[in-house]
Amino acid sequence: MTESSNPVSQQKTIRVATRSIRARWRDKMRAAEDGGAAVEMALIFPLMATVILGIFTVGMMFNDYLNLTEAVGSGAQYLQLIRTSTTNPCADTFTAIKNAGPTLTPGNITLSFTLNGTAVNGTSCSGDQSYLSAGTPVTVHATYPCNFLVYNVNYAPSCTLSASATEYEY
Repeated sequence: MTESSNPVSQQKTIRVATRSIRARWRDKMRAAEDGGAAVEMALIFPLMATVILGIFTVGMMFNDYLNLTEAVGSGAQYLQLIRTSTTNPCADTFTAIKNAGPTLTPGNITLSFTLNGTAVNGTSCSGDQSYLSAGTPVTVHATYPCNFLVYNVNYAPSCTLSASATEYEY
């Protein structure tokens, strides 16, 4: 009798083939679980990237605020120093602010001054130096638009940074 005609031998062959198919199926199912982390990462990555870019944008906005505050303080100190030797105090102060805040866009800075209780707006106030008298405070106020742009969407379109500094002369 040959082995192929023996019914016991055929059963072993069938069992081996069935086992092999089951083992292959199990291996395929296990391999499918290996991609789970990649799928989770693909689902979470856009949200995570948006949050990280938002954090960077807020950091840049905070940096602009600090630069504006420092520049306005320097401008107010400079105005206090040149109060008697200038013919256009606002333009000189604006130049000092531009020099003190080089990362700020000068065209976006809006200035207003209070010189001896008199409000003056703009970056040029030729002839208003008469308001600068000894012993009176000068106040410099500046506003600057903030940019909260993440993926070309501005989340705070009307956001404005502002800083003020008052200097006294004794």
